[in-house]
Formats: sequence, structure tokens, C-alpha cells
Amino acid sequence: MLDYFLYRTGQFIAMHLPLKITYKIAIFFSDLHYIVANKDRMYVKENLRAIFPEKSNSEIRRIRIRMARNFAKYLVDFFRFEKLDKEYIKKNIRIDNINYFNEAASKGKGVIVLSAHLGNWELGGVAVAQSGYPFWVVALVHKEKRVNDFFNFQRESKGIRVIPLGKAVRKSLDVLNNNGLLALAGDRDFTGKGVIMDLFGKPAIFPEGPAALSLKTGASIVPGFMLRNPDDTFTLRIEKPIEFTPTGNKREDMKELMKQYLKIFEKYIREYPDQWYMFKRFWIGTVPVRANTCIATGTVPKVSLPLGL
Repeated sequence: MLDYFLYRTGQFIAMHLPLKITYKIAIFFSDLHYIVANKDRMYVKENLRAIFPEKSNSEIRRIRIRMARNFAKYLVDFFRFEKLDKEYIKKNIRIDNINYFNEAASKGKGVIVLSAHLGNWELGGVAVAQSGYPFWVVALVHKEKRVNDFFNFQRESKGIRVIPLGKAVRKSLDVLNNNGLLALAGDRDFTGKGVIMDLFGKPAIFPEGPAALSLKTGASIVPGFMLRNPDDTFTLRIEKPIEFTPTGNKREDMKELMKQYLKIFEKYIREYPDQWYMFKRFWIGTVPVRANTCIATGTVPKVSLPLGL
């Protein structure tokens, strides 16, 4: 109940005040929250230190503060979806290499649009959907129905079609079989059945869905990231479709395909660490791990998918 009230209050403010003022209000509350959010600060510091072992504590602290403020802006942007239209996209969002979607779709096997919790992935979905592409996203189901309905309404009002996590496999296969675009976030596992892989040379758990779906259907994986620019405009940067030819060795195919797109994740996280919104402990080492053993056993598991938000 409280979460729903806070979200709707945030939406009311974002819809009725100028954007710059709303950003300032959001940053104020973000800074206030971070004073008392001891665990968040600790986890973010640990994560950033894993990426940048060479940076000083003061440099890590500056990145951490910018990250929290950028996330506050991300929420403002999400609350303002009602104001977004093709004219807004034309003025505020530059889309680089959208032709890669066409290239991947030309194979007729669907497109897996792979992103991370970086920048403004929700706004990226709006830009793609408003550009006329059949665009689906797998989204985490919130425990409170009214919150879940609010989030999904925001997305669907802009042409994004939502597939709830937990019931996603069959519908995702249908989308790909009909040559649609299916958006997945591949940097955090919410199923308890993830795969252990290295990121920045350290083990972490990643969702198996993107690689498993690609191997099962032949759909191309096309990485894409909606990045915030210094002037609060955006660039949607779309990478080339990942070229991968399965060998028939399921263990090695899963491992090698994941390695390819995790390298791309590393590039973007390193370049935009203050836009990677990972507020939980990410790398394995100090907490119990639950992950399947598909890489070790050579079996491709049942497909489970990551969230959209």
C-alpha cells in the first residue's frame, strides 16, 4: 500500500512540475535516502570496487552518488511516460544503428533485444515501440497488484507489450516464432536458477534465458542500451547482432554465447558505472549461492527469464 502511494505521488509531481524542477526534487530525496541506506551504500561500494580496484575511495564515492541521482532521474522519466510521444523522442532521443534490428529480423526467427539495468532501459523500450516495432518485454511481477498494474499500464500505454516473469516461456517462444522483438535484461537473475559466469574476472550469477532462448529458436541476440547524456537527453545505442554458430555441444554453446554478450556488458558498465543500477551485492564470495549447474553438466536447462524492471 505504501509503495503504491509513493509511486502515485511521484507520478503526480512528475506530471505537474517542469522536468528540471522534478529532477531536483528527486535528487534531494535520493541524497536524503542515501544518508540512511547503509546497506545500499555498502553494496554499491563493493560492486564498484570490484569493477575499479585501482580507483580511490573518493572516486568510488563520487560514482556512487551520481548513480543514486541518475536512478532518481530514471524514476522521474518513468513517471512521465504519459507525456512521451514521437515528437519527444525526435527531440530528446538519438537512436544509433536501429538498422541492426531490421538485419536480425530479416532472418525470420525473432530478435532478442538484450539489455541491462543500465541507463534507462524502460525508456529505451518506449523509443523502440514508438518507432513501430512489435516490442515485448519480460517484466518482474510486483507483489502488490496495484503497483504491478501501475507499472504495466505505464509500459502498455506506450505500445510495450508485457509478459509477466514466471509465465514467460511459452509466450516468449510465440513472440520469437512470429518474428517479434523480445526484450530481456541479462545482468541479474531473479529465478534462483541462474548460471555462474565471470564478469570483470569475478564470478556472478546471470539469467540463462537470453542464451537458452537464442539456442532453442535461432533468434539473434541484439544488445541495446539507453544511455543518459550529460544534458539529460538520451542515446539509444544498438550493437551488432551477436554472430554465433552452435556446435551441438550444449554446455560449450551456452557458455560461449553468454561470454560474448557479457563482454559487451563489461564495456558499457565500465564506461557508464554511474548508470548501472545494481544496489544489491552482485559478485559471489560473501553470501550463499543458488545457481544451477548447466555449464558444468552440459545440459541446457528449462528456460527462465529475467525482468524488465
